[in-house]
Amino acid sequence: MTDENNIFEVVGRPHPDRSERVAKLAELGFTWADLEEEEYWIDQLVLMPKETYAELEQAAAALWRILDKAARYVHRRPDLYELIGIPPILWTMLDELPIPEPGLISRYARFDFAVANDGTIKLLELNADTPTGYVEASIATPWLMEQAGYDSPNARMKDLVAEAWAIERPDTVACVDYGWHLEDSGTIEALGRHSGLDLHYEDCLELWIDEGTLKNKDGRTIERMFALYPKEWMAVDDAGEALSYAIETGRLTIFNGPHSILLQSKGLLAAVWGLYELGLLFDAEERQAIAKYMLPTYNKPVFAGGFVSKSMFGREGGSVRLFDEEGRLELEDQEGFDSSVLFPTVYQKRAELARIDTVFGERHLLTGLFVLNGTPCGLLGRAGGPITGNTSHFIALGVK
Repeated sequence: MTDENNIFEVVGRPHPDRSERVAKLAELGFTWADLEEEEYWIDQLVLMPKETYAELEQAAAALWRILDKAARYVHRRPDLYELIGIPPILWTMLDELPIPEPGLISRYARFDFAVANDGTIKLLELNADTPTGYVEASIATPWLMEQAGYDSPNARMKDLVAEAWAIERPDTVACVDYGWHLEDSGTIEALGRHSGLDLHYEDCLELWIDEGTLKNKDGRTIERMFALYPKEWMAVDDAGEALSYAIETGRLTIFNGPHSILLQSKGLLAAVWGLYELGLLFDAEERQAIAKYMLPTYNKPVFAGGFVSKSMFGREGGSVRLFDEEGRLELEDQEGFDSSVLFPTVYQKRAELARIDTVFGERHLLTGLFVLNGTPCGLLGRAGGPITGNTSHFIALGVK
């Protein structure tokens, strides 16, 4: 964009030999730069000022503490579990297992921010359970930045994963459709490689539970597992009750830990905003951060102006609907699965996403920031429509 008021700068032009770059990225571990003839990766860079990145890290650190505090406030309160949409099948597990130390309820998480063209930062949501985009951020982005002569703040992501997994020490990593689903398979393989641990890789659909013990298809017992398996699925999967029992009884330790679902629920954002409005729980500094970086979020559509509705456990934009200033439906995601048929809905004030000019035309930019082992780090850029869903593109995001 040429707009002088836009803090984001799009630099570079696509390399004339895309296939060579795609092959190199695949060699590094990013095997879905092109997906079914679609160019998922945009071969350009987006740069933000270092002052904006510093504020983004500070905002993430403050919000991480605030949401951690809220999760502890909700813990062991069934009325609040219900309010933020936690499926009842998980309540016993959450109550009986010890909640991790402050700041480490999840060691592998990603904030999604709306950073406007003028640099205004607003939190859209936190994926504290099963975030993807790790390969794009930790492998592809540093390489692409280096090729263009820029340093990347993402370079330390690998070390933070190694620190986290040295403590958690999973013996197994798993996802659904391992070996078939390129993104999820690539994500767990990259995490495993960066951990430095000797691990088994499994397809969740091939695992089974024998009297409370999780086993793979060959009968190997799994005791400590990192899985890209959303915990709310236990409420709808046939084996959900057996899996929750295995975790409750300590036969299986799962990562991220069970309490990450408290942070994962978008209902927690509504709880934070409600506590803020009531003047409860948060100190003056925390209240300042909430006012500056969070959006008014409620369990009901009480807005006078434009707002967004989304499932408390929606992923990839599937349940998102945008409403205009008059409260009329303006846009909804048609691609992803609408999980609002399974889980309650939250309503959030609309926020401005930056707009950038790319070789694919003008796109909205969603700014992701990972939090690994309690440390904000690792930018993830996604360029798409007003709703960032399955059809959005990866574009490397860095600092100038």
